[in-house]
Parts: sequence; structure tokens; C-alpha cells
Amino acid sequence: MHIRYFAWVRERIGHAEETVELPEGVTKVGDLIGWLATRDEGYAAAFAEPQVIRAALDLEHADHDAPLAGAREVAFFPPMTGG
Repeated sequence: MHIRYFAWVRERIGHAEETVELPEGVTKVGDLIGWLATRDEGYAAAFAEPQVIRAALDLEHADHDAPLAGAREVAFFPPMTGG
């Protein structure tokens, strides 16, 4: 699965995108966030407060309970504020 990171999520992880093989049991957006948080300190910092992380599957906003099956790309970004 191709993963893209934006704003401070990208800064904490240290790169903008990557392709990963999903481990068994990672079937929803929230599962992916939990798994990514275990990869190293940067990922742990980026996903320390998973409830604030927003996600998109194939360019469509998705909830954390959305299934990953069939998606080619997931993007993670912090909450956005307007101005």
C-alpha cells in the first residue's frame, strides 16, 4: 500500500511517502495507524494522538474504521484550520 504523509505528520516521520506491505490483521485505517506507531520514534511521535489524525483513502476522506481492502493509497494529515 502506498502511504503519503502531510504537514507535521510528515515532519515527524521524516519522509513524505512510502510503500509498505500491510501486516496480517491490519484491515482498517485505525489498525494501520496503530501499526505505524510501532515502527520507530518518529512514527510514534506522529501518531501519538491517533484521534486527531485525519485520513484519506484514494483521495476520499475516511474514518478510522474504514476498511483498507481495495484501496491503493492512504494519506495521513493533521486537522486543518481555515483562515
